This record gives sequence, C-alpha cells and structure tokens, in this order.
Amino acid sequence: MAELNLRDYQLEVVQRAVARENIIIWLPTGGGKTRAAVFVAKRHLETTPNAKVAVLVNKVHLVDQHFNNEFREPLKAYTVLPISGDSEEKNFFGCVVRDSDMIICTAQILQNALTRTEEEKHVELTDFTLLIIDECHHTHKESPYNKIMAQYVKMKIKGERRLPQILGLTASPGTGGGKTLEGAVNHVLEICANLDSVIVSTENYKPELTQVVPRPMKRYDIVDRRPLDPFADHLKRMMEMIHGFMPAEELISFRMFGTQEYEADVVQLRKIGEETENRLLSQCGIHLRKYNDALFINDTVRMVDALRVLEEFYESKEGFALDGTDVFLAGLFEANHVELKFLAEDTGFENPKLVRLEQALLEQFKGAAKCTKCIIFSKTRQGTRCLLDWVCTNPRLMDADIKAAPLVGAGTGDTHMTQNKQKDTISMFRDNKYNLLISTSVAEEGLDIPECNMVVRYGLLTNEIAQQQARGRARAQDSVYSVVATEGSREVRKEKINEDLEELTSLAVAQVQRMEREDRQTYRRKIAELQHAAVIGRAMEEQTRDRARHRFTAAQVQLSCRGCFTVVARGTDISVIENSHHVIVNAAFKDHYTVGGPIYFDRRFEDWEPGRKISCARCRKVHQCQNPTSLLFSVSLSPCATKDIPSH
Repeated sequence: MAELNLRDYQLEVVQRAVARENIIIWLPTGGGKTRAAVFVAKRHLETTPNAKVAVLVNKVHLVDQHFNNEFREPLKAYTVLPISGDSEEKNFFGCVVRDSDMIICTAQILQNALTRTEEEKHVELTDFTLLIIDECHHTHKESPYNKIMAQYVKMKIKGERRLPQILGLTASPGTGGGKTLEGAVNHVLEICANLDSVIVSTENYKPELTQVVPRPMKRYDIVDRRPLDPFADHLKRMMEMIHGFMPAEELISFRMFGTQEYEADVVQLRKIGEETENRLLSQCGIHLRKYNDALFINDTVRMVDALRVLEEFYESKEGFALDGTDVFLAGLFEANHVELKFLAEDTGFENPKLVRLEQALLEQFKGAAKCTKCIIFSKTRQGTRCLLDWVCTNPRLMDADIKAAPLVGAGTGDTHMTQNKQKDTISMFRDNKYNLLISTSVAEEGLDIPECNMVVRYGLLTNEIAQQQARGRARAQDSVYSVVATEGSREVRKEKINEDLEELTSLAVAQVQRMEREDRQTYRRKIAELQHAAVIGRAMEEQTRDRARHRFTAAQVQLSCRGCFTVVARGTDISVIENSHHVIVNAAFKDHYTVGGPIYFDRRFEDWEPGRKISCARCRKVHQCQNPTSLLFSVSLSPCATKDIPSH
C-alpha cells in the first residue's frame, strides 16, 4: 500500500476501518479523506472474499471525478465502474454490480436499485461488503444517503449479519442547528447512529495536518452603509402601492422589504392566493417577490443590475393582461420605469461593497504571479451573473489581467450550467485560462478545484458547514479568506456565529469521541436508542403519508393552472409510470397549452425524451414539457393547484 503515500495522520484515521469497524473519517477540506478511502477500499478488496464495494456520492459530477482522479489508477487491478444518471449501465445496475468489484455512483441510483423489482436492476444491501459514503454529513432527514442507511439500520435491528462495512467521509458534521454543546453532541450522535459508525479524527498528528492544510488568513472587509439609497427607496414605495392594491394585510403580517423573511411572506401570499383561487393575491405575490429580488441585487451589486431583473421580468409579460390585476401591476412598473432608470444611472449612490471588493481583487491580482487564483462566493445564480458583468466591464480589473468565469449549479434555465460546462470551466481554471471564478454554493463542496490564493464570501448567509467548505478552498500558501459585508449587517453577525458553531462542532465531536472511548457501553446504548427511535419514527411517517395518499380518489381531484386557475385535467387523466412519473394521458390536454422552445438536459432518460416547454394557453404561464415521442404529455404536479371535488 506504500504507493498510495498516506501521511501519518491519514494512516491513523484509517486503522479502525482496516480492522473492519464502521467509522466516519473527519478531516478538513484538503486533508485527503478520499485518498484515505482509496486505501481502505484497496485493503478491503485484497483481504475480503467476494468483496464488493460501492462508493456513494451526493452529486453527479463527483462520480467521474472520483473515478478519474482517485480510484481508477490505484485500483487498476480491479473492475471499477462509474455509473451516473446518463450511463447506460444504470439500466442494468444489478448486472453491473454482480460483474464488478467496485461501483461509484450517486446515492439516488443505489436507492432506486434497492426498490426496483427487475432482476437486471435490483440489488440488496447484502450484495455489498463495503459502502463508502462521501460528504456523509448529509445522512439525515429524507436524503438518499439516509434512506439507504435507514434500510441498513432496520435490517441490523432485525438481526441481519451480512450487512456491509460503512466508511463515511466528512469535513464537518456541523451542529444540526444546535446552539448549545448538548444540542451539538446530540446531532453528532444522530449522524453516528444514522451511519451506524464511530467518528474518528487525528489525535497524534495534528501538527502534520495543520501543515498540510493551513488555515487561510481571515479578513473582514467591512464597509459603511450607503448614506442614501434613492433607488431602493423608490422600489419600496412601489411595493407599498402593491400592498395597498390588495386586501391581504389581515392574512399575513409582512416583514421588512429586502429580507429573506419578506421573501417567505410573499411566497406564503402566493400560496394563499393559489389555494383560494384568488388571482389578485397570487399575482401580487409573484410581482412582490420579483421586486424583493431586485432589492437583493441592489444590495449586492449595482442598481442597473437590479433594474435589469425587473425589466426582463416585465418584458416577458408585455402585451398580456388577463384581468385588472395584470393591468395594474404592468402599469405600475411602466409608470415608474423612467424614474428608476434615471436613479439607476446615478453613480453617486453606487454600492460601497463593490468598491471594497474591487480593492480586494486588485490587492490580490495587481502584480501577482500568473498562477494566482480566486473564488467569489455569491448567494444566487442571478447574483453571479451580475458580478461577472461588473468584473468584465470594470477597466481597472481588466487591467489587472483578471479573467473571470461563472460557476453555478446544473440545470436547464438561462442561468444554469450543464455538467460538461462545469467541468470545462474548472479545467480552464486549473490551466490558468481563468483566474477568477464567481460561484454559487456549487463550488463549496466536492468539486475538484485547484488551491486558491483568495476566497471571498460576498453577501452570504449560510451555515457553519458551508462556511468551512468555502474556506477550505483557500489552501494555497499565505491564502486569504475575505468576508465582504456591510457594517452591522446580518452577514457579519452570521459569519461570527458560524465561527462559534465551528468551535462548538469540534467540542461536540471531541465529547462523542471521549464517550465512545471511555464509556463504550453508554455510547452504544445511546446509538441503539437513536436507531430504534428513527425506525419507529419512519414507520409512523410512512403511515401518515399513506393516509394522505388515500385521502381522495382520483375522481375527486382536479388539476388547474396556477396562473389563471383554469381546470386542465382530472386525477383520472393521470397515469403513473415506473412508480414515479405522473403523465397526463388525455389527449384533450393539448387544448390547454401552447408549445414553446426545446428543453435540453445534460443527461439521458430511460424510455423518455424531453420535448418542448409548454405554457398555459390562457395565461401563458410556463409549465413543464411535452414528450415528442408519443401522445403522452408529461407535467409535474408542482405547477398546478389541486382542488377537491365533492363525491356524488
């Protein structure tokens, strides 16, 4: 095993796994958790009769990344196959598992295979001898990881002895929302119970780990609030006019404009409108959320970016008015458009955070080595797009030879990226063709991104796990971790709270480790209690879901468009394909929609091809997509409201 070149601290943390115990390896980002897992997997394959290993990841791009960068070369003597959503092997998963020594796949693929009945697709947990679970802190609630492990724990309680060994990997188990040591300890114990494992970290080689993964210098780049913000003030007056137009104040106590709490309020307003078929409330909720988005953008980037968000929204609705609500909302924006444009172009009220961000970037890049790299983390895809535009149109940043690119989550919208585009962007970042990535949280965890000289968290409110993952990207020598925020803002307060929670996590893990080491009987009793409680809780939840599923018959349900509440189908018009896909089979459904542009997915689907966007024929609301290969029309239940029909 010498060719894997494990460091002393890595050898320390794998010892119990080599001894076939279930463990969670807790090492920081960049500490070599995956390399340690390769070591364990190789030793397991060498010493276990009929060994069968599954490496589970929580994101599709990690399948090929782990295969190509970590497992393929050290395990070239074994049959190792990566299987993702667009792999042909997925359709014969059971056969592939039987013919392979190791498979690397998303947890969802394994979860699907555990529930399938076809021989060529079905597997059992007992088919495997080792499960390696990457980013295992996600093993909670209804995640695919936890569904798999819930089945594992249930089988263990029933006395099954052929269960696979478990090896979890995490950079931070977090506190699970706990604000006290007791709460954090309970969360760590719950993760351990869910994974039926003990949590291990280095005790004897901490200096070596610190040398390998140095902490970046943390810097708070704080700016004063804008003394005046006439653009935001004008948006807020327009929002007040919308509130005056609708009789909803008695339904919801609305909180402060421009906050996440207010966003939750208007989402609730829209939901109330849809459930009561009150189009005035639902449409006002949609428009108020867009104004709130504009306030977010104004606080994050430039006024012109915030205005562009509203302009694009209202351009999509130009020339359409179903009723007086549409006339009022479109007219309000039109009447104020010129004034908003005038205010947005006044550079005297620009965002001071951008000034400080520019200074931070110039300090890092001006006269720096060609290999200097930086990541800016922003909250939303829209925010990354606006920041990219700001960087690329800033002459001072261009003079510093900054070459920027966005990195956002996979999807099909205009602001999404395909997985291939993500890979290309990271490859060009690694090859110094880009030296600045402007990213959402997609770059915090898992992606194989080169060591950075500076990481900037820009206007973010996240938990302690995300904060640690982002900081772990700044691994170059003398790197900087910068927090750009407004004095006294929630972002600053949250960042400091996360620092406390990170320390609380360390204390909680240490206490759990001490309990397991010094009072193993108590530890095992607590784990068993948590596991039994989880099994009982899941059984009760399933009973509740089953009662909900059978509350109404298909004939008692109708589907209506959320935009105009036109009834488009009944429950009897829907067929369920492969126990998951809901398909409207009534050909008359086509009378209720118009066909738009094509839909492109960065993957293939079994027995289904995406077609084109469809919009409500009456109100133009975009729903899902038409299947071009048959007379079946695929529609998600989520864009439509359901209404109970009384039985006769």
